[in-house]
Amino acid sequence: MSYPSNLTDSEWEMISGFFKYGKYGNRSLHEKRSLVDAVLYLTKTGCQWRQLPNDFPNWSTVHTFFRRAKKRGTWEKILRKLVEKSREKMGRNADPSYAIIDSQSSKTTGASIERGIDGGKKNQRSKTPYCN
Repeated sequence: MSYPSNLTDSEWEMISGFFKYGKYGNRSLHEKRSLVDAVLYLTKTGCQWRQLPNDFPNWSTVHTFFRRAKKRGTWEKILRKLVEKSREKMGRNADPSYAIIDSQSSKTTGASIERGIDGGKKNQRSKTPYCN
């Protein structure tokens, strides 16, 4: 069965090289593409591992595949490549040369540790939050 989260042929061609041992893998009974489609289905729908539809490989197989790919850094490599490709498509440099950090957010984060989180307290300079 086809799901909206499934990869198209061109999308699969773009990332298939990140998965070792080709189509089925070293000893795998399942195609890597069906395992990736199962992970994408889980990500898109937010369903529980054990609630994975029967069209996909067994949930424990998909979970093991996901966990091993995560441990190897495969998902991060794929996302990095997709970001580069997206930036190139927009006419930008594939690797950004700088990043912007919102200074207000960084100021607020540090101050909340020192003053606590409740803005309605009378004594906000107290080093022990939650005490008056």
